[in-house]
Amino acid sequence: MVNLEWYRTFKSVYKNRKFSLAAKELFISQPAVSQQISMLEAHVGYKLFNRKSKGVEPTEYAKLLNNLIIEALDRLENVENGFRAKAFNANRLISIGISKHLMSSLGSSLISKFDFIDFSTHENDALFELVDSKKIDFAIVTKQYDTFDTIQKKVGEIKQVIVGSNTIDTSELKANIKINDLVSIENWLNNQKWFSHNAQIPHIKLFWLYVFNKKRPSMIPNYIIPSEYEMLEIISKNTGIAVVWHCNAKSLIKNNKLKLLWDSEQMPSTEVFLLARKNENLSTIFENIELELKKKLA
Repeated sequence: MVNLEWYRTFKSVYKNRKFSLAAKELFISQPAVSQQISMLEAHVGYKLFNRKSKGVEPTEYAKLLNNLIIEALDRLENVENGFRAKAFNANRLISIGISKHLMSSLGSSLISKFDFIDFSTHENDALFELVDSKKIDFAIVTKQYDTFDTIQKKVGEIKQVIVGSNTIDTSELKANIKINDLVSIENWLNNQKWFSHNAQIPHIKLFWLYVFNKKRPSMIPNYIIPSEYEMLEIISKNTGIAVVWHCNAKSLIKNNKLKLLWDSEQMPSTEVFLLARKNENLSTIFENIELELKKKLA
């Protein structure tokens, strides 16, 4: 019966010309190497190595045997290593950084695909630094970085829209949007109860800049809820409006828990990227995450 360990040991001894070096490479004892070579010699019926004072020298039959088996053995080892890598990738703990405001919509979509994920929430630049310094494996960001040591793939686009609770009468707003009466639209919006995930109202400022061409709206948020998704859940049970990422509000709108008040054509979409350091061991996981995010943002 063919014993692949004998041939693996033969290959290592043939390459290293020393039993001691082969033992270190194979993580076995030197007597075990000697025993496996003796068993292989008995199996093939030929002497394979001549012992010398500083190692071993392959016989002519060993050279012939090496030529016959080396290609097949390399193929088998490559298959074995491939299976090991897949098993490692399937079971290892991966670390993913993401904005806390996208955690529920994008981060949660990855949970069903991986058994072990360590999530952390930060803003774009902090996430890049964590990936670049090898402190986390991947980051989902809304900003593009150009560096030699990282790879970055676009996985989709998200957009800021205005949503509100179902208790709000939006007939006046819809009529003004239809005739593009920006003054009346802004007045109506200013008279509503506003929610924001940040006291500095970054989303609202950006919306006003693109849609109303103003650096800052005159409204003041009534409620500050640190997480955008939690904020949306609270709005759905109360009365108010907010500027949010459409991907976060999508399911709530679909289930009639919120209204989409305004998806302005003047508001541009924001690209979403998957970021990682260049690492062949993580390439399969990167591709799987990329695929899941693209499906989510399609």
